[in-house]
Formats: sequence, C-alpha cells, structure tokens
Amino acid sequence: MSIRTLHLLGSPVLRERSSEVPEVDDHVRELVADLFDTMRAEQGIGLAANQIGTAERVAIVDIGEEEAIVLINPVIVEREGTIRDEEGCLSIPDIYGDVDRAARVVVQTTTLEGNRVAVEATALRARTVQHEIDHLDGILFVDHLSPLKRRMLLKKWKKMRKGQTGYLKQVAPAPVED
Repeated sequence: MSIRTLHLLGSPVLRERSSEVPEVDDHVRELVADLFDTMRAEQGIGLAANQIGTAERVAIVDIGEEEAIVLINPVIVEREGTIRDEEGCLSIPDIYGDVDRAARVVVQTTTLEGNRVAVEATALRARTVQHEIDHLDGILFVDHLSPLKRRMLLKKWKKMRKGQTGYLKQVAPAPVED
C-alpha cells in the first residue's frame, strides 16, 4: 500500500476509457489499497484508477457516512431522479461547478473477493459513484457543464497553473491527528 502521484487535468490518462479488469488478483487489491491511501491523503471522497495513472476499471468511494464502495468493472443498471449540486475533483483542484446527476443509482460491481454484486447509492454517495465511473470512461465533471461555464472554469484553471509544467501532483501523507 502506498500513496501514488495524482494526475491533473491535461494528463492524457484522464481522457482514456479504462480497460476491463479480467480478474481480481493481488495487483487489483494493491491498486485498491493505493487508491484508498491516496484519496485519504488528499482528503477526497472518491478516486478512480486513471487519476493515479492506471487506465483500469477500478475506483473507490468513501463519503465517510456508510461503508466504502470498491468499484471494479462497474456498470450503472438503474438511475432515478435528478439532483443538481456542486462538484469538484482531486484532478482539477480548486475548480467547482454545479452538475446534474441521478439522485439514486444501482451499480453492478465486482468485489475484492471476485463476486459480482449490486450496490445502491443515494444522495452524495450516488453522485460520487457516478463521478468516479465517468472517470473510468474518460469523462470529467467539467464535461457536464455548459460550454460557457466550462470555458470560464478552464480559463481559471490555466491561470492558476501559470508557470507550472507537467500534469502530476505529488501527494503527501495526511497529517496524523493526536
């Protein structure tokens, strides 16, 4: 288990459709552990494998209120309702926009034990599941915004990144609380 480098907007892997995981093996279990370590160090609530440079269909969601969800080869099989709320992304720090998402989803996913299960999610958990599955398809939350709002936020992103090179961010371990 280790904290991995985070890929930022502009990194080509964020726009790739991730490949299916043929089987849950030690590599996949280690990838999931690295996702949790990296997400927690960045104080996020979800993270997809592309965000750490691995284009495999693996993501995690942990909003802190319910059991964490491991998404391996996830497929949304039900959507219900619509809610608009603000989203951000660890790969586009300090950029936020209002996105419409289903209020409730049911997703088919594979567990770390290799079993296929259905998981229901509502509210913030559903929003985060959809956000992470989008990552696995090479879609970013800014793609759901109006062209005007997207241009405005991308202009802000470029201004914030002025003088910086590359699209990688080293992630430091989360501070230990006393």
